[in-house]
Amino acid sequence: MSAAKLLLVEDDPALLELLEYRFRNEGYEVRATPDGDEALILAAEDAPDLVILDWMIEGTSGIEVCRRLRRDKATAHVPIIMLTAREAEDDRIRGLETGADDYLTKPFSPRELLARVAAVMRRIRPALAGESIEVGEIRLDPVAHKVERRGKVLQLGPTEYRLLKFLMESPGRVFSRGQLLDGVWGTGSDIELRTVDVHIRRLRKAIEIEGVKDPIRTVRSAGYALEA
Repeated sequence: MSAAKLLLVEDDPALLELLEYRFRNEGYEVRATPDGDEALILAAEDAPDLVILDWMIEGTSGIEVCRRLRRDKATAHVPIIMLTAREAEDDRIRGLETGADDYLTKPFSPRELLARVAAVMRRIRPALAGESIEVGEIRLDPVAHKVERRGKVLQLGPTEYRLLKFLMESPGRVFSRGQLLDGVWGTGSDIELRTVDVHIRRLRKAIEIEGVKDPIRTVRSAGYALEA
């Protein structure tokens, strides 16, 4: 398997150098820049497998870079981990709603970032191929990493893909937000419960077909289920 391609966007020179060194040492192919405008150019020239993106950077802001990457078909499904000194919950939710898949607040341990990136790469580049899953009109092919509904290919972000796969593996079962966090993000995750609601909304939008019933059922005070 070829080396995973990382796009690292960070305007702190010392941190940029440290992270670039650490990821190269782990076998990643790294392109690095402190500038949001250059980050968009680099992503357009060669779509990365994952983006590590600081919120406060030179040129175009990190949040706007995230938004534009999500709008571009070539990078719409690339996982994005945001780095920021912002700690307010509203800022974290804003980053997730803009399209970030994970969020790390400075100061952080480089080892933790390495672990999070490795976890994401394991999910999007699985070593073992699985069987296709069908629930109702939705078909998920984990080998091709493709989701179809009524024959139409759906465009899902990496977190929404994992969330849908988790729900499809137990159709009809109601999962609490905590269970979804454990199953999709991992038991060691410190992601907030509201994050689940953000990604459920994004998943609903991604699988929506006009005139067709929403297959995701919200159970008040209990959680969510995928119906056949």
